[in-house]
Amino acid sequence: MLETMKGAIFDLDGVIVDTAKYHYLAWRSLARRLGFEFTEAHNERLKGVSRMESLRILLEVGGVEATKEEREQMAADKNREYVEFISKLEPSEILPGAKAYLLQLRERGVKIALGSASKNAAFILDRLGIAELFDAVIDGTKVSKAKPDPEVFLSASAALALPPSDCVVFEDAEAGVQAGKAAGCRVVGIGSPDILGAADLVVGGLHELVQSAR
Repeated sequence: MLETMKGAIFDLDGVIVDTAKYHYLAWRSLARRLGFEFTEAHNERLKGVSRMESLRILLEVGGVEATKEEREQMAADKNREYVEFISKLEPSEILPGAKAYLLQLRERGVKIALGSASKNAAFILDRLGIAELFDAVIDGTKVSKAKPDPEVFLSASAALALPPSDCVVFEDAEAGVQAGKAAGCRVVGIGSPDILGAADLVVGGLHELVQSAR
């Protein structure tokens, strides 16, 4: 599967870099301003979903009603705090093996895309110093449907000018695995087989794939 792929599509958070902790801190801060605690267990429900859907879940947890205008302001406030966190990102925060694997794929002529719900994806890639390793970036500014909808991966494969069947998706979230399969891609899960069992292959991190890419 990995030896024959022509395109590789990577999720960002939890695959290339761990920015999930910063998302959580920003969401928790918003929840506290609204008068309730948002725990790490609650935060698991936000993996792989869009900003506005994440906000909907958070408000559901807190039992908070809000108008459309109030929700938009809350989302903007959360994002502002999150951007403050990620503005301090450094290349050292790339997850183990991620850059080495990207470089090996480029050496093999595999096309590389990012497929992420994040609206800050391009900024994060710049901060990490790896933007030039991607042939296409499909993020939350270019798609409207959240995973498990396959839109982001269909858009990414199209941007690489490849059929989905020639692409492999790398995902750490169950919704992302479902989206990749629905798009017609093969999927590598990054994390626990208990959660990502629907993937074609599950590994603990990209560092485990560096040798097999040679």
